[in-house]
Amino acid sequence: MTPQATPVGRPDVLVVGGGIGGLSSAFALARQGLRVRVLERAPQFGEVGAGLQIGPNCTRILDQYGLLDEAKELGVVPENMVMRDALDSRELTRLDLRDLERRYGFPYMVIHRSDLHGIFLRACERAGVELLTDQTVIGYENTGDGARVLLENGRVEAAELVIAADGLHSVARRLLVGDDVVSSNYVAYRAAVPIEQVRDNGVAEKDVTVYIGPRCHFVQYALRGGDMFNQVAVFESPKALAGQDDWGTPDELDAAFEATCDTVRKGIPLMWRDRWWRMFDRDPIETWVHGRIALLGDAAHPPLQYMAQGAIMAIEDGWVLAEHYARLAGAAEAGTRPDWDAALVAYEAVRVEHCRRVQSTGRVWGELWHLDGTPRLQRNAIMRARDTYDYSFTDWVYGPTALTPDEEPPMFTPIPLSSAVVDDPDGAPLTATGSGTS
Repeated sequence: MTPQATPVGRPDVLVVGGGIGGLSSAFALARQGLRVRVLERAPQFGEVGAGLQIGPNCTRILDQYGLLDEAKELGVVPENMVMRDALDSRELTRLDLRDLERRYGFPYMVIHRSDLHGIFLRACERAGVELLTDQTVIGYENTGDGARVLLENGRVEAAELVIAADGLHSVARRLLVGDDVVSSNYVAYRAAVPIEQVRDNGVAEKDVTVYIGPRCHFVQYALRGGDMFNQVAVFESPKALAGQDDWGTPDELDAAFEATCDTVRKGIPLMWRDRWWRMFDRDPIETWVHGRIALLGDAAHPPLQYMAQGAIMAIEDGWVLAEHYARLAGAAEAGTRPDWDAALVAYEAVRVEHCRRVQSTGRVWGELWHLDGTPRLQRNAIMRARDTYDYSFTDWVYGPTALTPDEEPPMFTPIPLSSAVVDDPDGAPLTATGSGTS
């Protein structure tokens, strides 16, 4: 792709940020006949990282967009999601992903992040979205008939709507909200390697496997039709806890997984060691819309990774906004413009609460994965007691994306850790103080 060097005319919508959230929202709105321009600060469009998990709530939208077949060709539809104890490798619980697809109507997939990004980039090109690179936005302002952005080179861009999809460290979030990121003190290492490099490591090529252990976890699954294998190693950094600036380094990676099972230990030497991702999120906020400037994706609701919903929530955001625009456009009188303010009110009314739930659940889920001592044993007992085909913990997130608050399904009912009684090695019953959720 050769991005257009100089913008021509005024678009209906400006999207700041050319990641998955920005491109998917640009495509969603372009499908409704809007003129959309994307401003990306990097010299070229692209994504850094490895694998992504996309649940049925996302593949449902990809199918509506006509992009699901392309995603299937580039990704993998695994058979199971299996959770194991990282220390002894024993299975704790699983989801039968083929049955999951029957329940929700759409598959659970894994795909390389750059492949999903490329799908939306090509879709935007076909839809006529204007794609500009080397565009660094430093300011936002509402106007009488929309909003505008100020670029680092002094140029001003304006539109009826500005979408700030500029990520975790969003300029718009800093200017409009002013809060800061929250460090979990955890760090992630990633790697995507040829499948041949891991075949002797005891891996499950057709499953998504998550090993959860004290202050660490390890994720494995195949990518790109099974030709590649994705691994993610996450652990709590002692240096971060001590307040040191240089935290999450490879020596901490090796130390964090010393006591884990063979399959995990064999995977650790394959991790990329020249880069790592410190795990940050932000506290949920109630206001995403500031006049005609709307936060979207990680700019609005950056989660920790435990729910595997970060990119999905961004895709859902754009779909919901476009659906409300289309509804209002269909009801508008001939020759009049739809009410953007009403569309933004509807967008915020439903997305804020759903994403708050995902962010909050992700934090609790991370705590649950990383338990030690008696709480770890109780967690394991609760997970082993779960029926494989019990979907009470997934219906709230994998079902159809809500367009209105009354369509948002109820949350699951947490199970207290203290409800499980386990035996210590000497046979004495143990209970945990406090409680958690399974």
